[in-house]
Amino acid sequence: MHLEAAAAYVAAAEQETERRGHGGRVEFRHGDFVCLASELGSAELVTLDRVVCCYPELEPLISLSAEKAERYYALSFPHDRWYVRAHTWWQNHQRRRAGNAFRTFVHPVTRIEALVRAAGFQVLRSRRTLVWAVLVCRRRDGA
Repeated sequence: MHLEAAAAYVAAAEQETERRGHGGRVEFRHGDFVCLASELGSAELVTLDRVVCCYPELEPLISLSAEKAERYYALSFPHDRWYVRAHTWWQNHQRRRAGNAFRTFVHPVTRIEALVRAAGFQVLRSRRTLVWAVLVCRRRDGA
């Protein structure tokens, strides 16, 4: 299952899947994960690659997506640093001026990590660059 909030990304992913000879092996859906979560099944691995920064409500996004992950959970998001917040503010300001309703968010890394752990995962790998943070997690035994 591949769920995307942006219709253009769905089209690009479908084309790339076909190009690589994997057509028909992936179900593509367009929509808001939090709104569609109750309709979606679980998966061994759930990834949120640069998704957290595009969603205003951190708790339901992390909680509902982690609930769908049977074994592994991985996510990337902007590192909560002053310069990342300043750049995000500038991007959102420019979008607002242009009449674009899309906004990006920098959520507290400590809150993200706490939500992931509360959902029953242990962090296997954590990596941070100047801008991005990545967590790769595995469900704790008995969770």
